Amino acid sequence: MMNLRTIAVGAAFTLMSATPSLAECYADYRAKKDDPFRLHYGVIRIPDELCSRDGAAQYIAERISSEGWILLVVDSVFGSEGLKQRSEDAGQYHLRY
Repeated sequence: MMNLRTIAVGAAFTLMSATPSLAECYADYRAKKDDPFRLHYGVIRIPDELCSRDGAAQYIAERISSEGWILLVVDSVFGSEGLKQRSEDAGQYHLRY
């Protein structure tokens, strides 16, 4: 018969292994266009497997280039808890791409 401690440890392990797949990944970035010169700050959702600055940079550069934007820098990579505080600053580029 299993004791309570064994059940609790098993439940904790199950929850910890499920958490990464439930987490969402976002990045905020800065980009430019040259003719005419323009800058924008944006927020984008990143696929879980690319949830790092390097992975986000490759993903963002590809997504925004379709409209002529050039990625300058990935400011940070964060979870859904950071979306609300960045939405006003990103304006029309909040989750646009």
